[in-house]
Amino acid sequence: MKSAVVLISEQGRVTAEKIAAILGGEIVRRTQILALWNNTDCFVFVGAMGICVRTIAPLIEDKHIDPAVLCVDSQGKEVVSVLSGHVGGANEITSRLALELGAHPVITTQTDGSGLWPLDLLAKRFGWGEESDDLNRQIFLYAEGKPTALLLETEDEGTRWLEENPAGNVTIFKKFSDIDLSRFSLLLSVSPIRRKLEIPNIQWVPRCIHLGIGLARQAVPVEKVIGEIFNCLRDNGICKESIASISSADIKKDEPVMKALEKEFKTRFYSAESLSAVAVPTPSEVVEKCVGTPSVSEASAILSSNNADLLLPKQKGENWTVAAAVDRDFIPHPHIEIVGAGPGDPDLVSVRGRKMLQKADLILYAGSLVPKELTLCAKPGATVVSSADMDLEQQCELMKKFYDQGKFIVRLHTGDPCIFGAIQEQMAFFDEHNMSYHITPGISSFLAAAAELRSQFTIPERCQTIILTRGEGRTPMPEKEKLHLLAKSNSTMCIFLSAAIVDDVQKELLMEYPENTPVAACYHLTWPDQKIYRGVLKDLAKIVKDNHLTLTTMLVVGDAIDNRQGLSELYSKNFTHLFRKARG
Repeated sequence: MKSAVVLISEQGRVTAEKIAAILGGEIVRRTQILALWNNTDCFVFVGAMGICVRTIAPLIEDKHIDPAVLCVDSQGKEVVSVLSGHVGGANEITSRLALELGAHPVITTQTDGSGLWPLDLLAKRFGWGEESDDLNRQIFLYAEGKPTALLLETEDEGTRWLEENPAGNVTIFKKFSDIDLSRFSLLLSVSPIRRKLEIPNIQWVPRCIHLGIGLARQAVPVEKVIGEIFNCLRDNGICKESIASISSADIKKDEPVMKALEKEFKTRFYSAESLSAVAVPTPSEVVEKCVGTPSVSEASAILSSNNADLLLPKQKGENWTVAAAVDRDFIPHPHIEIVGAGPGDPDLVSVRGRKMLQKADLILYAGSLVPKELTLCAKPGATVVSSADMDLEQQCELMKKFYDQGKFIVRLHTGDPCIFGAIQEQMAFFDEHNMSYHITPGISSFLAAAAELRSQFTIPERCQTIILTRGEGRTPMPEKEKLHLLAKSNSTMCIFLSAAIVDDVQKELLMEYPENTPVAACYHLTWPDQKIYRGVLKDLAKIVKDNHLTLTTMLVVGDAIDNRQGLSELYSKNFTHLFRKARG
């Protein structure tokens, strides 16, 4: 972005220099504005608002071409978005400058002030095409709080953002047939399908359609053939802006029609062998005789989209065929998200984890370890089930039942699910049944222990290693991971699930750690009934038994507990910060 900082008087020079450094722009005078107006993306006036407005007034044309204009007082206390707040990006720059200057941002655009979606920016932000007969009118209806329907017929980063950041006057639908348009004043849609509608609407068009084209030899004239193909798509409601790729058989690579199309679209070509391996609805013996495969258009569309469910089966013209399919990655599909709940405090689940919980159709949570309060953010109608009394088979059966219904499932585990969790068997089940899943990490209880103990678990020149382990109870430990062997390093050791066998733990640790090594027994970390008991290693078993501590206790051992000795490398005289190196 090319920026210019307009210095109105010398009183504002210090502020102007700061802004120029932040934006990477040059400082100019008012007399230069006319020459710079059409080839500068952003002007920041430093001085009085009246002078700013009088200067730009004769130059303003249209919000789609005008540059962003801001005004900052000479002391740098207020940053005001003046012109092209959305399309030109003035609002975004205002927020950024205010943050960097320690100033107050002033943004008067109604959608920004109300926390509504910036409808005129979404297409650019998410790479969608956009169709609307009167965008300003539709934005007005939305900003006024008129009942609005949002149709999401595909899924991508943009639709997920819309779902995760709901607006109060918007009702979300996944099927057009479910919408009673008489209840709404405005329809917003993310869809590759064009519909004739009487209701005011904005349609965003994701590039998600893959076309397969079959061509007769030397199909001409080129313009006529291409025109007929796109007229066919239009008549079937497919937006040209939705096309992600056009594909055909490799022997058609040099056909004039394909050469013309590749100037505008991404093209792909497949061998007859690849195409013939694809099952299609309408195979052709004629095509197989001529090309060596029973299908070109349908098979090409299926291969490019990775989706056997054609949106548009083969359509035939005089010397062409066309078929279309939606990219599989854009089709909403069932999914399981394994979420780390954190150590217990509901506020310590990650932002992403909470979004997953709010989105879920089924929340299956480890009820014996995860507070039920974490599930209270579930959406209306969601099913919330504790797995405390369920075996693995029952848990998997329940998740698969919802999965087969196309639902979104959250399996909520304590702490971080990858540390002494029980997800391996579940993931094996998901893999076996080819189920989509992902892991959202959580804050482990060993991190909560460090926080509650107000301790840095790595101390320069004393301890640079943290060991996460458990004592040997009913679950055997690998021979090389016996506690007394791990203890040889005298590292900070966080011992999970071992309060019940504390005598054995203490005995093994004393084989390597000095008996006066600091210890802490941390019960129910971050829960309302949290208890922390400090002492030394020789008294560890007594601390645990005297306080009747249970399995939900983290045992921490090491000199790092409460240690304020030692200088971190970050603050040594010889350390050079990376940003200093970059600037220097």
